[in-house]
Amino acid sequence: KMVDPTLAEMGKNLNEAMKMLEDNQRKVEEENEKKYARKDIPGPLQGSGQDMVSILQLVQNLMHGEEEEETSQAYRLQNVGEQGHMALLGHSLAAYISVLDRERLRKLTTRILSDTTLWLCRLFRYENGSAYYHEDDREGLLKICRLVIHTRYEDYTVEGFNVLYTKQPVIYISSAARTGLGQALCNQLGLPLSCMCRVPCNTMFGSQHQMDVALLDRVIKDDVESGKLPLLLVANAGTPGAGHTDKLGRLKELCEQYNMWLHVEGVNLATLALGYVSSSVLAATKCDSMTLTLGSWLGLPAVPAVTLYRHEDPSLSLAAGLTSSQPVEKLRALPLWLSLQYLGHDGIVERIKHASQLSQRLLENLKNLDFIKTSVEDELSSPVVVFKFFRDYSNRDQTSHAVQASTLQHPVISNERHIYDTFNQWLGEQLAQLVPASGVDVVELEDEGTCVRFSPLMTSAVLGTEIQDVDQLVDCLKMKIPVLTSTLQLREEFEQEVRRTVGLLYIEDLSWPGLGVVRYNYNSDGKNDDKQEKELEKINTELLKKLNELESDLTFSLGPEFGGQKNCVYIGMVAEDLDVSELVETIAATGREIEENSRLLENMTEVVRKGIQEAQLQLQKANEERLLEEGLLRQIPVVGSVLNWFSPFQASPKGRTFNLTAGSLESTESTYVSKAQGTGTTPPPTPTSSLAKQRLPGQKIFKRSLRSSDAFSETSSVSHCDDLEKMDQRPPALCPGQEQGPLETEKTEEQKEVAQATKTDTEDVQSDKSPSDCTKVEEQESQR
Repeated sequence: KMVDPTLAEMGKNLNEAMKMLEDNQRKVEEENEKKYARKDIPGPLQGSGQDMVSILQLVQNLMHGEEEEETSQAYRLQNVGEQGHMALLGHSLAAYISVLDRERLRKLTTRILSDTTLWLCRLFRYENGSAYYHEDDREGLLKICRLVIHTRYEDYTVEGFNVLYTKQPVIYISSAARTGLGQALCNQLGLPLSCMCRVPCNTMFGSQHQMDVALLDRVIKDDVESGKLPLLLVANAGTPGAGHTDKLGRLKELCEQYNMWLHVEGVNLATLALGYVSSSVLAATKCDSMTLTLGSWLGLPAVPAVTLYRHEDPSLSLAAGLTSSQPVEKLRALPLWLSLQYLGHDGIVERIKHASQLSQRLLENLKNLDFIKTSVEDELSSPVVVFKFFRDYSNRDQTSHAVQASTLQHPVISNERHIYDTFNQWLGEQLAQLVPASGVDVVELEDEGTCVRFSPLMTSAVLGTEIQDVDQLVDCLKMKIPVLTSTLQLREEFEQEVRRTVGLLYIEDLSWPGLGVVRYNYNSDGKNDDKQEKELEKINTELLKKLNELESDLTFSLGPEFGGQKNCVYIGMVAEDLDVSELVETIAATGREIEENSRLLENMTEVVRKGIQEAQLQLQKANEERLLEEGLLRQIPVVGSVLNWFSPFQASPKGRTFNLTAGSLESTESTYVSKAQGTGTTPPPTPTSSLAKQRLPGQKIFKRSLRSSDAFSETSSVSHCDDLEKMDQRPPALCPGQEQGPLETEKTEEQKEVAQATKTDTEDVQSDKSPSDCTKVEEQESQR
């Protein structure tokens, strides 16, 4: 039973608070109305105060207020589970325990620190180690550097930085280390950047993400000969990018040779808790220090990172800040102490083992996929799986490549890699969006370029990744590979078609993941640059709108929001059955139609303006003529009315009408005479595209027909023969004056009337034809 009522109340309040914060299923009808409420705007502190429920409600609104509209699972508050509640309870308990009396606080913090350190050292096979708990994962390495400086420079405590002038310290890190790590260490230690040495990775043998040990040996010898002091080496047990492990055994021997400190960090250190550990990772147990990030490995929120180290002098550890005489500082381990007890040894091992099984499951499936290249250190056991889409061009014609000059090969290779980086960037974003529980992300590697990374040790415990999520990830990958392959194949064909088409301009944008970028060229006709730019933007915007209205599976857009070309149409990923020629022809024809309509509107505006001016002049002239015809007396107000009553003046109303089809100005006299407005000339029909294809029912545009064109042409020819036979069966036309045969006398009276009406209507047209001409026509009809 719970003895302390304060602890019981604390646990109850924490459960209620977490239940309220994690309740994402409630309805938020009033959310939009209160979006700009006063409580969301920073203001003065209320004098009366608020209760805990109101404060938690405010926190909940701040966390979920604007994210409800995005409907994105990536921004949800993740369910931390019971073990997460224990970690959060630890922070509340730390505040409560800190008010205890000093002696009781000292005993409690010592017990918590000793238990946690003992459990972690046994769990990760690090014997006789001490632990330092810190919030920032780089802070542990910083304290270790201070410890090594105090150890190697005996007078550093008294003289400070003056002792560094005699022998400049050197810290070695791998080129595959975290970005900005070396600069952060130098800034915090007050050392110049010349004290940081980046060691390149292997280029000839071994993994390209492992530190080159032979080169490191030569660099250290050169530094020793130049009077520098090799201080510390930072190695990786799982590089941040590809997850590869350095050769820790050889690096440890090298550090012992030059009396250097070896520090190891990386995600692969989590596998030390498993029953089977690879020899490369197992060598990390012999290093001088290591940093563990248990929060991401076990899915524990707000727990500190741990740096395990071995050192004999407690006073130097105290001077470096690795230990503290303040009991409150030791309470940092309390959340981790509670969470480790809740999970237990078996629970911790099971979570790490589950993450390793997920990566192994994905690696086995990727081996069976074409066009997928993996970059893993160990095929049997690799906690991090890095893969990319890549087509092997080893079967290309080597003779054609030998003819090309070396100066031309480099741009082609560079462009090809850039295209693959763009496609893999798109692939990683699509997989992360389709399977958010997988936790895949995109990583940039120096040699491989852009790749997709799956690191379940860092994400599975937090996201709750299961085997089904990995299988779903593989299924989505299988769906995306044909799209990537077909788009990559059709990019060159699309470029050639666009360059051959008049009026279209191909825009080379290697950062666009799709078929390509095209722009319709507007014929400026001597217009200035500003007006030409506006017309170009108007035409391409309208072109994009009309293309999106078509019933097709393609995606047309204006391109990326930042960094894209202006006034262009960006075409997304395509399938293998795309008809590129039809697509390009449709874009060109649509652009020409928009340009013609734009010019027609401009010309019509000018014609109408001139027509209005001409009409005004003609009406003014007609008004003057009317005044001359009516006489001066009719213009006097009173006399004119009397004169018009005795002798009315008959004058037809005169006006002007503008014919838009003919572009001419006409009189309205015929309109008043016929009491109806003339229709004018009928405009010519709009021409259609010559490449319009007959489609099967349900077939979308820009798709190649699955049925052969021969069958279609054969069917059309048969129907054409049937029409000819029907025409042959029709009776020949009668000429004027020709007698009817026996066949015509058997027709009904209605047919006679129709024939007679037809003959009467055609007599005027055929009156100038001679009987001999008509006989020739009849002979031709009979022969046909």
